[in-house]
Amino acid sequence: MEDQVKKLMKTLKDMKVDKRANAYNGILDEIKRWLNFLPLIGELRDQSMRDRHWDMIRDKVQSNFVIDDNLYLKNIYDLNLNKYKEDVEEITDQSRQEAKMEKTLGILQERWVDVVFEFKEHKGTGMHMIGLGGDEFDLLENDQVSVQAMTASRYLATFEDKINYWQKSLANINEVVVTCGEVQRSWSFLESLFIHSEEVKKELPNESVKFIGIDKDVKTVLTDAYATQKALDFSIKEYVLPKLDELQKELTICEKALNEFMDSKRLAFPRFFFVSPADLLDILSNGNQPPKIMCHMPKIISAMETLELLEEGVRPFAKGMHACVGKEYVEFTTELKLMGKVEIYLQDVIDTMRSSLKDISMKSLKKFAEIDKESWLIQDPAMVTLLINNCSWVISVEKAFANNATNKNSVQDALTQQLADLKALIMMVQGDLAKPVRQKIMCMITMDAHSRDIIDELVRENVIKVDEFQC
Repeated sequence: MEDQVKKLMKTLKDMKVDKRANAYNGILDEIKRWLNFLPLIGELRDQSMRDRHWDMIRDKVQSNFVIDDNLYLKNIYDLNLNKYKEDVEEITDQSRQEAKMEKTLGILQERWVDVVFEFKEHKGTGMHMIGLGGDEFDLLENDQVSVQAMTASRYLATFEDKINYWQKSLANINEVVVTCGEVQRSWSFLESLFIHSEEVKKELPNESVKFIGIDKDVKTVLTDAYATQKALDFSIKEYVLPKLDELQKELTICEKALNEFMDSKRLAFPRFFFVSPADLLDILSNGNQPPKIMCHMPKIISAMETLELLEEGVRPFAKGMHACVGKEYVEFTTELKLMGKVEIYLQDVIDTMRSSLKDISMKSLKKFAEIDKESWLIQDPAMVTLLINNCSWVISVEKAFANNATNKNSVQDALTQQLADLKALIMMVQGDLAKPVRQKIMCMITMDAHSRDIIDELVRENVIKVDEFQC
């Protein structure tokens, strides 16, 4: 119809008549009125128009017309809507904006009424940790943005209560999921320490007693969440968020005390500074069960894989140590009972390791002079063998210097002996050897080749005294 009116306007303007005539101007005004009226009719026909919007129209035009099958276009035309064009456009725009809000609120209701938490059983205890799936969390963030946009609308009034409800409800879901996640992480992390570790209970008695109450409250909240299942129903419960905030603060206090406790352990045993907090807590929580901390030995003592333990009584004996580089076992010269706090018996392990290596080295040095080199070098741990081999080289070179007064070729003789020993090692490595022995001899060949080069340079530079140094 609007196109027809526009066509009629064009036809009128193209007519060759006196355009100052009253008839012409009257028809022109009427057409203009229709051109303004028809777009308003189009807006009033919008599906978003509700009874409240029609009531607003009635108030503006001061007419109690009824929207039914007996309402004709002429009845609307007679209302002179052209006089209220801006008001009508404002009302129809409001109806469209409110329709969008209504649709969004409907989607929120339909979506979140059935969203349930994701549950994961905690360490086989029957207690379930709660969370929200990745897709649901993305929807939550998007829906919060949508609700926030609605709160900024100037047409908020109609749905203000519902919008405020969803703004608070979605915010509650978000805060519950985030806060509960932090509470669960802290609680599950501290539980094994304050509940199951006698060491921590002894060192932090007040916090351990306090944690028993925290543990009970956390389990009460998680049990309620598992029973409720639905994220919305659980999150809008009045007690949930305040309780989670309270638990988070209390867990923070326990964590602070635990950090201070760990710092004291680091000061007592400095090697703990090189262990991650998570590993250190695992070590401390299992300190009274030495077998459980063996997995952390490579982080505490370089190149040590684990200790050889002999289970006897409450605490085991440490008989020796296994290397994590290659395959090697070093037996302690004295068995060590792993007693006391973890930092104490770990220091005892280091002391026993050092004393054992010293004892083995002393015996190896003695055997080096008593048996042939081929037999000697397969008996001891690799580092001991390499150490004594270097000691032997230093002794032989210094002896050559000392004999130079009576034998002018003593340093040359030392070089000849070094070449013979190096050749013997090369011959050995070409034979059938166990992998650890082969690896040891290969290292020794490398070191002896370097030693040979040093003696060779001493011969070429005619060095005959131990205190002769190059400038």
